[in-house]
Amino acid sequence: MSITILGLDKQKTENLVNELNTLLANFQVYYQNARGLHWNIKGKNFFELHMKFEEFYTDAQEKVDLIAERILTLQGTPLHTFEDYTSVSKVPVGKNISNDVEAVKLIIDSLSELLKIERLILDLSDKAEDEGTNSMMSDFIAEQEKTLWMMNAWLG
Repeated sequence: MSITILGLDKQKTENLVNELNTLLANFQVYYQNARGLHWNIKGKNFFELHMKFEEFYTDAQEKVDLIAERILTLQGTPLHTFEDYTSVSKVPVGKNISNDVEAVKLIIDSLSELLKIERLILDLSDKAEDEGTNSMMSDFIAEQEKTLWMMNAWLG
């Protein structure tokens, strides 16, 4: 078995890097969606959602950096072009959304997709004994589950 500089199985680490790049691409699309929702939201819930969407895209921007740095730590290369992101992403793209309910549903759908990928990575990182990635995914999952609960509560 070939070992990385971190003492992890090289093949398992390469699989993790591939999935982390998938997560990175999906987070980039989610980030752009949240940015667009922040800019375009209208209606009675404008002030509340305008601030909330800013919170979401700021958080996503931080997570994008954490994911890319984890890929580099694992000796991989992070995806970094829009072409790469759109070819890999499963997060739905929101365009010209200004309605509050439609915007919140896009956030819910996006976070649901991110959670699927994160749970897959959590399983892979556990099997690879990669505590760094495992810890990151656990933190992401716990936070996003709470956000999903809140967004669903907002919908009623």
